[in-house]
Amino acid sequence: MRILQAALYWVMIGAVIVAMGIVYDVLFLEGGELMASSIFALFCGMPILIFRRGFPSRRFHAWLRSRPTPLYYAISLAVAFLLVNLGYSVGAMVVHWLGLLEGEWWMLHLLPADIFFYSLGGSGLVLFLLHVRELLGRRVFISLLTGRYRNPVEEERVFLFIDLVDSVSFAEARGDAETLRLLGALYAMMDPHVRRHGGAVDDYIGDAAMITWPLQKGLKRAACINCVFDILADIARHEARWQRVHGRVPRLRAALHAGPVVTGEVGLDHRKITYFGNTVNIAARLEGLAKELDQQVVISADLRERMVLPKDIRAIDLGTHAVKGRAQPIRLFGLHSLAPGRRS
Repeated sequence: MRILQAALYWVMIGAVIVAMGIVYDVLFLEGGELMASSIFALFCGMPILIFRRGFPSRRFHAWLRSRPTPLYYAISLAVAFLLVNLGYSVGAMVVHWLGLLEGEWWMLHLLPADIFFYSLGGSGLVLFLLHVRELLGRRVFISLLTGRYRNPVEEERVFLFIDLVDSVSFAEARGDAETLRLLGALYAMMDPHVRRHGGAVDDYIGDAAMITWPLQKGLKRAACINCVFDILADIARHEARWQRVHGRVPRLRAALHAGPVVTGEVGLDHRKITYFGNTVNIAARLEGLAKELDQQVVISADLRERMVLPKDIRAIDLGTHAVKGRAQPIRLFGLHSLAPGRRS
């Protein structure tokens, strides 16, 4: 399923790039070389988007994201321009081989000024939109564009609250700046796991992250549970690196709950999609209960009973507990991995 989704994503991206090539042809060439323009657009635009997906080195991208915004844009645009030139040259060979344009083949490799400015402007706009998307989050960015939550919507969602244990003592020992660097690295590590399991990081609240899924997405193949334990396994596999770089191996605590919420846009200058309802409050308070019960991961019985646990996860009944904001006590389970650090 994920392979199909990835294939559809790249097909859609390719279609958008080809459309930009057609727009260029209509604006500057009066629609006379649609096929050639589409090929050039594909070879000029696709490398930029592949680069943005983390190629060729995720370490370089992590370094780039940590740069100040002006430097981030300068380097990104420089790389984009280099990729446009290389892509244009490859596209020229394809166009020449297909016999779509007349002239000496080597002349086709010279990037015209109008294409340069068109590519530079298009690349700058795409990079800006992608950066805004990163700041807001994929779900929020798309929802704000489509206006899905312009009016409040009643829905059921899964919520995961996950936070860094003993962050205050770490900050006292190492300082706030180093603590923020640790949190930045931790959240960056979490993000691919959240995306792979169909979730979205809704907010960062100090040393905690709130991750959410539409109910069916969170339940499917126990995606919300697998997300938590993939994050924990990632930390376990790279303990030496965490210790070397940050002087500490992060310890996390997590709580999972699901239920009805009302979702909608709030704010004027700073718009945000927010959730209202006891489900969110209870999920947050379960994380506090996890600390009291000395459990790394807890899940409400309401959510636990809706899905089949992954084979390498076992649940321990923790009994019922009073939770502020809920009239009836809530039954909890502690979740434990049978093979920490060995998940695929």
